[in-house]
Amino acid sequence: MDRQDHIRRLQDGQLFDLLVIGGGATGCGIALDAATRGLRVALVERDDFAQGTSSKSTKLVHGGVRYLEKAILKADREQFNLVREGLRERGRLLHNAPHLAHAIRLMTPVKTWFQAAYIFIGLVLYDLLAGRLALGRSRLVTRATAQKLFPQLNLDGYAAAVIYCDGQFNDARMAVTLARTAASYGAVCANHVEVTGLVKENGRVSGATLHDRLTGQVWDVAAKGVVNATGPFADAIRRMDDPQAQDMLKVSSGIHILLPAGTTPDDISLMIPSTEDGRVLFMIPWQGHVLFGTTDEPAEVAFDPAPEKRDVDYLLRYACAYLRKPVTRDDVLAVWNGLRPLVFNPKKKNTQELARTHVLEQSPSGLLTMTGGKWTSYRSMAEDAVDAACAAFGLAPGRKSATGRLRLLGSRAFYPEAWRDLAARQGLDPALARSLYSLYGDEAGTVLEIGRQDEDLMRPIHPDHPFLGAQVVFAVRHEMARHVGDVLLRRLPLGLVEMAHAREAAPAVAAIMGRELGWDERHCATEVESVCRLLDAWFSGHGAPTLPRTNALAEAGLDNRSLSGPEGGRQTSEALQEGSS
Repeated sequence: MDRQDHIRRLQDGQLFDLLVIGGGATGCGIALDAATRGLRVALVERDDFAQGTSSKSTKLVHGGVRYLEKAILKADREQFNLVREGLRERGRLLHNAPHLAHAIRLMTPVKTWFQAAYIFIGLVLYDLLAGRLALGRSRLVTRATAQKLFPQLNLDGYAAAVIYCDGQFNDARMAVTLARTAASYGAVCANHVEVTGLVKENGRVSGATLHDRLTGQVWDVAAKGVVNATGPFADAIRRMDDPQAQDMLKVSSGIHILLPAGTTPDDISLMIPSTEDGRVLFMIPWQGHVLFGTTDEPAEVAFDPAPEKRDVDYLLRYACAYLRKPVTRDDVLAVWNGLRPLVFNPKKKNTQELARTHVLEQSPSGLLTMTGGKWTSYRSMAEDAVDAACAAFGLAPGRKSATGRLRLLGSRAFYPEAWRDLAARQGLDPALARSLYSLYGDEAGTVLEIGRQDEDLMRPIHPDHPFLGAQVVFAVRHEMARHVGDVLLRRLPLGLVEMAHAREAAPAVAAIMGRELGWDERHCATEVESVCRLLDAWFSGHGAPTLPRTNALAEAGLDNRSLSGPEGGRQTSEALQEGSS
C-alpha cells in the first residue's frame, strides 16, 4: 500500500462512488465492504489509521457479558440484540483474521454459591446465544481449583469462580489490515489526510476538500456519496454539513494500564463484573504483559487525550483488592486513554448505561453518518452502512456484502502452528517467529525478506522486545507509516506496553524511517521529540517520574545524510505541529 500512489489516485479527478471519512474500525470496515462489492471507494483519515479510539480498546472481541445481564434484568431488547450480534461477529472476526485474534479464558471469582449460580446461568446463556460460533464452554469451579488456575488471585472470602471464553485481538493492526485488504480490492486509502470542508452541488453533498497534512497540498475530491465514520468526532463532521446539527453522541473516556508479565497467569484472565460504581474491569495477558481496564468517565472530545491520575489510582485500587501481591505505581509500564462514541439517550443516567449500539443517519443534504457501536461489530456496521449508501446513492444494485467470511491479508494461508514451521524454515528464535506471525500472519516472510536484504534490519529496535528493524521498513513501505508514533504505537505495540522502552527505541525507528523517507537529521530529531513528548504526557497521568531520556539519536548512529525520498522534504516540523505521533 504505497501512500504516494494512493494520494495520486485521490488527486486524479475521478468520481468515486463513496468517500469514507475516518480510518478507524468502522471506516476501514466500510471501505472493505464497499470495495468488495465493486464500488469505487476512497478512504481518508486525518491522523493515522486507528490513531484514536480504535487502537485504545480493551483488545476484546466479545458479545458483552454485562450487556446480557442488563438485557435480562431490564427486559431491554436493544441490549439483548447487541449481545447476539456481538457473538455472531466475534466468531466472524476470529475466522477472518485468525493471526490477529484468538480465544481466551476469563475467570470471575464469586463470594456466594447463589452468586455463582446466577452468573454461571447467565454465561451458559451467553454460550448458547453464540451457537456453533461458541469458543468454549463456561464452567463453575471451586475456590481450590480457581486458586490453582490463578495463584496470583486473592480468593480470601470467595466461595468459587466461573470461567468463560471470549476473544482477544490486536486492534491497531486489525484496522491497518482492513485498510490494506480494502486497497487490495481497489480502494484508495490515505492516512494523514484531513477533510477540511464538504463540497455541495445544488444543496447535496458531492465530495470534500482534502488537506494532506504531510505535504500541505489541498484539493477537492468528488463522490456520489460521503460517509462520516469518524467515531467520537462524528458530530464535528455533521456540523460541517449543517452548523445547526444537534449532537448525536455522548463521549466517555476509558483508560488502561499495563502491568508486568506474571501479574496474571499466561493462559487466563480476570473479569471483575461490577465495581462499586457499576463498571466492568478486565485484567488480561496481552503482548507479553498484562492489560488492566477500563474506566468509564464522561469526557470531552480531544485528539490523543492524556489519562487522568485519578483514573489510574482507581484501577490500582481494584488491582490491589483482587491480587495477592500489591500493585503500585512503580509497576505501571504504560498508560493510555481512549474515547468511546456512545449514542445519546436522554433517559440514561450516565455513560455506563448507554448501549454500544450503532446508529445510521442521513442528513437532508445526503451526508451519511455511522456512529456508536463497538469494535467487535465493525463488520456488521460496515455492511449496514454500505447497504444504506447503495440505497441512498443508487450504487451497486443487488450486490450483497461479501465480508462475512472474507479472509483478510495475512490470514489466507493461516494454520495454528505456522509460526513453528516459520521458525524451523528460517532458523528463527521461536519467540521471534511467534511474534512475527501474530502481527503479520502469512506475510511474515515478506518482513523477513526485507531483513535478508540488509542484515542490520534483523536487529531488534529494543533488546527486550522481538521487534525488528525490518518491521519498521515494512510499516513504511506497505502500511503507510509516516511518523515514528505510527510505528511505535500502532504498527507495533511497543508504545502501548512499555513506554520507557518505546522512548528508548524511538531514535532507532527514526533512523530507519529516515533512510526510507529521506529525512534529514533535524527531521529525525523532531520525530523523536514528538513521540517522546506524547509518551510523557500519557505516562505522567499515573504520577510516576518522567520517562528516562537518552541521548538516543547519537546511539542510533544518525549522521548528516539527507537522502532524497518520498514526502521527505516537506515534513520537517510536521510532527511537532500536529502532536499526532
